[in-house]
Amino acid sequence: MTRNEERTQPPLEENLPWQLPPLLAGAVYRAKQILPVGVWRTITTPYWWWYNRGQHQLAGIFSGDLRASRQELHALHNLHSGERCFILGNGPSLRNTDLSPLRNEFTFGLNRIYLLFPELGFTTSCLVSINTLVIQQCVEELGKLAIPKFVTWRARHWLQGVPDTIFLDTDYTPPEAFAADVTRRVFEGSTVTYVALQLAFHMGFRQVVLVGVDHRFGAQGRPNATITSTAGDMDHFSPDYFGPGFRWQLPDLEASERSYRLARQAYENAGRQVIDATVDGALDVFPKANYGELF
Repeated sequence: MTRNEERTQPPLEENLPWQLPPLLAGAVYRAKQILPVGVWRTITTPYWWWYNRGQHQLAGIFSGDLRASRQELHALHNLHSGERCFILGNGPSLRNTDLSPLRNEFTFGLNRIYLLFPELGFTTSCLVSINTLVIQQCVEELGKLAIPKFVTWRARHWLQGVPDTIFLDTDYTPPEAFAADVTRRVFEGSTVTYVALQLAFHMGFRQVVLVGVDHRFGAQGRPNATITSTAGDMDHFSPDYFGPGFRWQLPDLEASERSYRLARQAYENAGRQVIDATVDGALDVFPKANYGELF
């Protein structure tokens, strides 16, 4: 699989709902290359605080959409206490997994899992998506899903008014933490799976089963770098998942593992459990389980 890494991506433009003027974007990028790292961080810290936290805190006071979402999240607290759920990652191993037993289970789908719905003959119980680059490119498809959609507040520009949308106050900057209460700040943990784990905890699930979380990517490059696919996607269950022309960000597996360890600790401290039933998965943070023996 061939990928083109976009090394000229303007650093303050990525994932925003608007485009910086070309001259300004170029100037920002050149400044980052010239200035010492410490100086650059000092200059941009206020921007990132506003982007990740400040506007969210303000929205918590003035935004009717975010307040309404928090009320919906309050209503979901411990709604599924003591139950079991499944989180479906989107790895190639889903092709080697019989998902038909999940028809009658509570399932969290992630990002573009809906590409699998026609073949499955059923949908996941809900969908979680927090990467604005993915959401921006898939907004029409997401809007057609008649299931609850948990999405980052940063995506409000594209999904405002879309039925069954519940906004989460997520960010991807420290402190790294696990949110037992997702009506407040939710750390993204470098993977949407981590957000789904926090949602499942908030909703009271006693046991969470990971399926299709392969934790293995063929695409190589700097973690979090934005790339454009130039061929079929071999890192997910469908070659169309991040197919030709789709822009996405390379995974940070090390950061994801730190987050998964936080999740395991939170679940075990509460007398709950996360188990990994992924077929031939590379993740070694959670206890393993044989998928076929769960039913």
